[in-house]
Amino acid sequence: MATNSNYIVKVTDAKLMDVQKALEQAGIKVRSILEVFKEEASSES
Repeated sequence: MATNSNYIVKVTDAKLMDVQKALEQAGIKVRSILEVFKEEASSES
């Protein structure tokens, strides 16, 4: 029996398709990916 789980993943310098490919290469079946919030990265020194 398969279960469905929802996760929030924050990434830096990655495109949506890159995230999906990485998850699938790790053997994780991806049903959908939603971009919820996008912000400019702050330059921290």
